[in-house]
Amino acid sequence: MTATPRLMSNHALDQFQKYLMTHNKSPNTICVYRYAVEQFYHLYPQLTPRNLQLYKVYLLEHYRPQTVNLRIRALNCYMEYRQASITPVSMIKIQQKTYLDHMISEADYEYLKRCLLRDERYTYYFLIRFMAATGVRVSEVIQFQAEDIFSGYKDIYSKGNKVRRIYIPQSLRTDTLKWLSFLHKSHGPIFLNRFDSPISPGGIRSQLKTIALSYHMTPEMVHPHAFRHRFAKSFIEKCGDISLLSDLLGHKNLETTRIYLMKSSQEQQTVID
Repeated sequence: MTATPRLMSNHALDQFQKYLMTHNKSPNTICVYRYAVEQFYHLYPQLTPRNLQLYKVYLLEHYRPQTVNLRIRALNCYMEYRQASITPVSMIKIQQKTYLDHMISEADYEYLKRCLLRDERYTYYFLIRFMAATGVRVSEVIQFQAEDIFSGYKDIYSKGNKVRRIYIPQSLRTDTLKWLSFLHKSHGPIFLNRFDSPISPGGIRSQLKTIALSYHMTPEMVHPHAFRHRFAKSFIEKCGDISLLSDLLGHKNLETTRIYLMKSSQEQQTVID
């Protein structure tokens, strides 16, 4: 007789969530990992090698490869949390594309900055400048405080429970200090919404799409990661030190960093032309 799957208790999920928080996982990652564990126990009664393989098959039949690997990574993390003596589930291999989609060009980036500055939309003007000049993630840029601008750098806890120092370029620091002086702001978060609360990553992504449309730009090209890519490409062109770039971006390995250095499909077309 087949055992009936049981739902995992909220208390157990909450404990796993606390474990993820102590390991400095992002809010989005915590949400995804929690859902994956909950889904597994909804389908299967116990954490066993056979059930894990069955879950992998289930994922392959219902989701895209990237989602499959994300759920597998979540279960492997959960087994590590439980200290289960089970071999981690292997990820599926995904063929890496030789180009990038939806990357903003240097010309479009400069055009967007001019439009935002002209229309006095300073919060988003400085948001995209910070991401493009420092390489920070959208979840990290909202952590900047006025005090960090005065010091010229910010220490951020990034993925893998590591601390990395984000340096603010002198020109960006000078312009930001002028903006803060205009706002009469000397402490606290600098990127606030209309309710004077820190902007959320989701709010930034959504607003960037609206901004792109208002300036007749392709919305798919105006997203936070596009500006992080701009930083990586600009840095490697001027410095060439991929190891340092990997540290500045907070990557665990150089392979991840190399993805950021690939040409976009538009840039490849330009080279061929």
